[in-house]
Amino acid sequence: MSDTLFTPWKVGGIELANRVVMAPMTRNRADVDGVLPDSAIEYYRQRACAGLIVTEATQPSAAGQGYPGTPGLHTDAQQDAWSRVADAVHGAGGRVFLQIMHTGRIGHASLQADGGPQLAPSAVRANLEVATATGEMVPAPEPRAMTHKEIATTIADYASCAARAVAAGMDGVEIHAANGYLPHQFLSPGTNRRDDEYGGSPVNRARFLVELSRAVAAQIGAERVGIRISPGGQFNDMADRDNEDTYLALVDELAADGFAYLHTLRGRTSVLHEELRRRWPSTYVVNTGYMGSSEIDEIGPIVENGVADLVSVGRLFISNPDLVDRWRSGTPRAEWDEDTFYAGGDRGYIDYPTATTQD
Repeated sequence: MSDTLFTPWKVGGIELANRVVMAPMTRNRADVDGVLPDSAIEYYRQRACAGLIVTEATQPSAAGQGYPGTPGLHTDAQQDAWSRVADAVHGAGGRVFLQIMHTGRIGHASLQADGGPQLAPSAVRANLEVATATGEMVPAPEPRAMTHKEIATTIADYASCAARAVAAGMDGVEIHAANGYLPHQFLSPGTNRRDDEYGGSPVNRARFLVELSRAVAAQIGAERVGIRISPGGQFNDMADRDNEDTYLALVDELAADGFAYLHTLRGRTSVLHEELRRRWPSTYVVNTGYMGSSEIDEIGPIVENGVADLVSVGRLFISNPDLVDRWRSGTPRAEWDEDTFYAGGDRGYIDYPTATTQD
């Protein structure tokens, strides 16, 4: 196994100690006000061996929340909690970007402060169940198509959230445009049936994410902004296959703007991913996905062979806070407890031992 995975890399203006990224993972530990618990500080500090941590998805406004227990970054109390997370990660020698996510049509009115409907590019209901504020699973409601004013307000919310993130000490932010959430809904013709400047063609479908990314960059600098996409993704009842031209239009539009990285969710090498890699001029990050393998023998060659500059890993970081150190030393990894991924308080959150502390 080559040591390339453990060599430094520069993203934007920051130096990473290695090429391993802790992928964003929702853990549902925030309170009803979207404020992280104190244990989140320890959770992120424990995992600072990653070259870069990308935090769990964080809503930029109350309207962006789609699940109970997800954190926000649009109030002072939320910002204070994230500030302590950033300080802890930096104190342990790590780097951290905050992921910003608006769920769009995925969610329920009970999670909205005004009890209003979910907003989306078009009134296309997701064929799945969503959680209410009390955790009950119910059929997803039909969303309401966003007005131009609501699009502008949402973009402003992202920019404000990014400004708060940097003020809290984060090294940057990642715009979550994957996995069937709002920006992805604009990108896909299955969920974007608009006939205005935000739909109807690859360039128009990419427009919302382009404007959003540039608004965030205007607030904190493009070198602090990463973008995550999942071309062809089917999660959250998406129909995004045969939509390559939209992603190529997106990358061509943003390539010259100096963004920190493009983070792509994919299974294995494809012609589209090779072309995205070729056209994207800065750091290219690959995540092999929830059903893909994240074992070191699988992901190491991704970096070694130049498929990507960095590789992101999710679930293994849950049960192995010292994952990079284990890989470097050849120490066997620990298994995760899936029952505590989204529940359990501190259990399954900050109680996984490191190789040096386990029995």
